[in-house]
Amino acid sequence: MYNVFQTPIFGIVISVLFFCFSTSLSKKIKNPLLNPLLITIFSIILFLLIFDIDYKNYKIGADAINYFLSPITIVLAVPLYKQFDLLKKHIVAILVGIITGVLISFFSVFIMCKIMKADDIILNSIIPKSITTPMGVSLVNSLNGIESITIMCIILTGIVGSIIAPIVFKIGKIENKIAKGIGLGISSHAVGTSKAIEMGEVEGAMSSLSIGICGIITVILVPILIKFI
Repeated sequence: MYNVFQTPIFGIVISVLFFCFSTSLSKKIKNPLLNPLLITIFSIILFLLIFDIDYKNYKIGADAINYFLSPITIVLAVPLYKQFDLLKKHIVAILVGIITGVLISFFSVFIMCKIMKADDIILNSIIPKSITTPMGVSLVNSLNGIESITIMCIILTGIVGSIIAPIVFKIGKIENKIAKGIGLGISSHAVGTSKAIEMGEVEGAMSSLSIGICGIITVILVPILIKFI
């Protein structure tokens, strides 16, 4: 017997519908706490619980969406290409900012885990929190961490970063578009980049650049730091 709940269509349709609803709600209310991704996650969880639908059934469609996660990041190169002259002009400052962000991200997690006496496996699982999911999963597997914890941390980092970034920019009186884009890209990867694109083309381009470079530096540098610290 044909069961629509056990097909990719179910997971895909549910994800798209809830995301469209969340985006519409966020645009109407215009509250930074109402992040579309956050609303979508909680809405889907609530829907599955209310109708007693097994997560495995939803995951079939969700995996189909995840398949496009890596190639779709290539689209982020478009705004970067349009702002390439700006990149060349500020390349040194941009690279210094990205490397500094990577180091701060690593040592903040390292110090926090040591203070809380967390196991090394937890440390290794949280460290990739500020890079995109495909890179984060690749890194955590090489570090023998727990993939599910890494994915959760990456999602939460992106959501929290995109929510508090405008508040931080306002309090810190940060007006420079390049600084905003770099900050969002380093701290909250693709989710932050979507917020940066909303702010402007320059912010989006710089955030797109940060995602790639930040991910590459993190994947190369983190195993070395863990080995020697």
